[in-house]
Amino acid sequence: MSHERTVNDFILNRRDFLQRSGMGFGALGLALTAGSPTATAAPGPMAPLQSHFPGKAKRVIHIFFNGGMSHVDTFDPKPALTKNAGKALPIEELGTGAPPGVALASEFAFSRHGESGIPVSNLFPKTAQCVDDMCIVRSMYTDTPVHGASLLLMNCGSARLPRPSVGSWVTYGLGTENQNLPGFITMCPGGYPIAEAQNWQSGFLPGNYQGSYIDSQHTEVEKLIENIQNHYVTSKGQRRQLDLLSELNAMHQAAHQRDADMEARIQSFELAYRMQLDATDAFDISKEPEYIRELYGSSVQARQCLITRRLLERGVRFVQLWHGPGQPWDSHDDIVDSHKRLAGQCDQGIAALLTDLKQRGMLEDTLVLCAGEFGRTPTVDMQNPDLKGNKPKGRDHNSAGFTVWMAGGGVKGGHIHGATDEFGYQAVEKPVHVHDLHATILHLLGFDHEALTYKYAGRDFRLTDVHGNVVHDIIA
Repeated sequence: MSHERTVNDFILNRRDFLQRSGMGFGALGLALTAGSPTATAAPGPMAPLQSHFPGKAKRVIHIFFNGGMSHVDTFDPKPALTKNAGKALPIEELGTGAPPGVALASEFAFSRHGESGIPVSNLFPKTAQCVDDMCIVRSMYTDTPVHGASLLLMNCGSARLPRPSVGSWVTYGLGTENQNLPGFITMCPGGYPIAEAQNWQSGFLPGNYQGSYIDSQHTEVEKLIENIQNHYVTSKGQRRQLDLLSELNAMHQAAHQRDADMEARIQSFELAYRMQLDATDAFDISKEPEYIRELYGSSVQARQCLITRRLLERGVRFVQLWHGPGQPWDSHDDIVDSHKRLAGQCDQGIAALLTDLKQRGMLEDTLVLCAGEFGRTPTVDMQNPDLKGNKPKGRDHNSAGFTVWMAGGGVKGGHIHGATDEFGYQAVEKPVHVHDLHATILHLLGFDHEALTYKYAGRDFRLTDVHGNVVHDIIA
């Protein structure tokens, strides 16, 4: 009986080749690197989806002060530190193995702003003008004062295990409003923070939900997004190449169990093709009027903020803004100079972003979160004198109490939630764990955090694991 040969008879894919070579031992090695064979098939392009109930927020901006901003020098004034400067405080241990040192008074002046009269230090004079739109959560706490673990907990809901990031969960639940741009974008100028791309990983979710990294130190679009333009093949030629690739992959998928990693890779090719026009336009801030560029300022952080507003206008769902590589806010030695320099780099841009969003009617459904991985101690870091050998004037890590602030997206403006003790060491009034913060973010987006799940390895996983309570007191 004759058999008409088709193109499928001549295709030998990588898995088939390895299975036919060395009695299949190569395929065994491939299986170990390709992820779980029981992974759920990836969905198609990320079309907008409905949340569990109408959410107050449609999109999220996360401003990340990596390294740990000092709350007692910014948004949580502690007069008791000034009264007890140089004296031992009733703090037995810091969780870092370091001695607690003595009280270190803040050298920054606090003043009240807006109709709410919320005190903010002179480190953030421009941001303070927006305080009536901000909800200051002074009672945050986390599990560990170690950078890597705390970064992962704040970003992924787990300090130890590889889990999807908040941005990945949000785009998984809501999709995105622009199929020509990534739904989740993370900007970090000059390189990666501690724990690198794990902070915006998709984990066991399909790969198309992972954050797209942008090195925002650059100003030219082709440097911001590598290979954004193809200078060798026309758009029509690229389309023909992708169509051929799609046809070959479809044949592979028909012969094998659908593979989530392959599906995500196919979608990434398609997205890269579509991004060539939309991304080039979104990241080109020269198209903004001069008065808008002057409103934001010229620093890298200011430019990030302006790009963020442009991305949100174009339907991007989640944007994360890092201050820089490593942990710039980790002020163990001279906190006065370092915090003054860092705040000066971002104060104008943050204030401009809040103002601009509000003027455009976008703040009411855009949740802005400013949060690092933890705070800093009210005591001096005895192990780190400054570089000139003087007495130490820095602060150590503090996971027991710190501050984050939120604005827009359905939170109460001009509101303070919770408190640390009189020295600013521990959250004592209405404490909010990181899991509670995540539950609240999802609630504002219209999700029951216990019901937004993904089945993996035989278990329904969620961002908040088996923890978390919505903080209803901060919701307008």
